[in-house]
Amino acid sequence: MSTIPEPIISEYMTASPATIESNLTLAQAAERMHVNGIRHLPVLKNGNLVGVLSQRDILVLESVSGCDLETCPVEQAMVIQPFTCGPRALIRAVAQEMAEHKYGTAVVVDREHPASVVGVFTTVDALRALNKLAAR
Repeated sequence: MSTIPEPIISEYMTASPATIESNLTLAQAAERMHVNGIRHLPVLKNGNLVGVLSQRDILVLESVSGCDLETCPVEQAMVIQPFTCGPRALIRAVAQEMAEHKYGTAVVVDREHPASVVGVFTTVDALRALNKLAAR
């Protein structure tokens, strides 16, 4: 009797995701999201992960503060300490953490170089994984 190995994040994550520098504007971030058909962007500063920005973050900042997207920097709307995991993390553990804390995304980093973003695992990726795993 063979056992099926537990699925890991790297099997279902979006690899090599689009990112954005923290000093760019929210308008530039919104455009990058639109062009790439995504809702989350890992935020970098000098190549290091410093946050994550979602479409919702942009909408909230714009509506609450009246922020001008053309001039407001990404760092004003981003979540500063994003949830991260390594590419070999078990989907079960990551999904549990995301559900418990209502995270929309996990930024997947190379654990040997924690600032190095190798992927993102979003709720959409989790639903794709669930669909594939349920079909087994």
